[in-house]
Amino acid sequence: MQTELSNHLGVEHAVFGFTPFPAVAAAISRAGGFGVLGAVRYTAPDELKRDLDWIEEHVDGKPYGLDVVMPAKKVEGVTEADVEAMIPEEHRAFVQVTLAKYGVPELAEGEASGWRITGWMEQVARTQLDVAFDYPIALLANALGSPPADVVDRAHDQDVLVAALAGSARHARKHQEAGIDIVVAQGYEAGGHTGEIASMVLTPEVVEAVAPLPVLAAGGIGSGEQAAAALALGAQGVWLGSLWLTTTEADLHSRALTRKLLAAGSGDTVRSRALTGKPARQLRTEWTDAWDGPAGPGTLPMPLQGLLVADAVSRIQRYEVEPLLGTPVGQIVGRMNSERSVQTVFDDLTRGFERAVDRINRIAGRSGQ
Repeated sequence: MQTELSNHLGVEHAVFGFTPFPAVAAAISRAGGFGVLGAVRYTAPDELKRDLDWIEEHVDGKPYGLDVVMPAKKVEGVTEADVEAMIPEEHRAFVQVTLAKYGVPELAEGEASGWRITGWMEQVARTQLDVAFDYPIALLANALGSPPADVVDRAHDQDVLVAALAGSARHARKHQEAGIDIVVAQGYEAGGHTGEIASMVLTPEVVEAVAPLPVLAAGGIGSGEQAAAALALGAQGVWLGSLWLTTTEADLHSRALTRKLLAAGSGDTVRSRALTGKPARQLRTEWTDAWDGPAGPGTLPMPLQGLLVADAVSRIQRYEVEPLLGTPVGQIVGRMNSERSVQTVFDDLTRGFERAVDRINRIAGRSGQ
């Protein structure tokens, strides 16, 4: 599964794996792919430094990258407290009423919320970059459009490639104009923030729009056959995120959530603004139903919604309140029906890729060549 891009980065397989878990990122790179650590959950530079140190010790010298969330436009002088003050009391009350309805306990006194999305704030993301650029990362990805121009320049000065996610050909062309090196064409099926165009349509549109820039296909990909289809559509690799959530190296801190993922079908996700304020595909739960239903107050724009629900999500996760318990995940969750190691996932991907290539060769009359 080699392409020009994978050869440039020195990886065996053109499989890019996004994950919030250092152990998974390292295992992806060791297995011959390219592990990308998601930084949004890190609220303190020391936490990110600790995990990048760990990856350095366990990646066996293989390349890896970092994914941050930064808006292209900078807002000066706005603190987290300023943003918190913008949240309406009506929305705060709705959170408390919903939690009370399901009997969600308060966190213990002195126990801090474990789920804060201050990583959505640009000043936090910049502190993450100050740490990351002290490490030999080979790729910086941004999940919220093109990063600011000075960040792109800084990465290029250190020979770090920059990738950005796009949900349309129009977005992809903007990335190209901003000097991005790799465009990730993320289809509607993907977990997390997505647009409204499915991968089968989006991938070739983006490939054509930004040629000759390399494109990675994302969304609804969880098998080698699907990876082969992505390359056939012109992509130079695949970007996989959801698939790693049920690997043995993942650390979800919740057996209940793992059980829900393993039991879910491809129709058990919903594209909702309930988590961050932007449309994000996630498990459908009674929490998402409450926010998306007619009785709800309506979601707030990013980052207000994320800050509003942060403590609530921590409580739901801490006490494993199953009706409300969810996570960002794509429609590929329907294939995630057993816990496997990262290496086993790669073995299945490569076998499926070979089957698909052999099938196409037979159809084209090239069997045995």
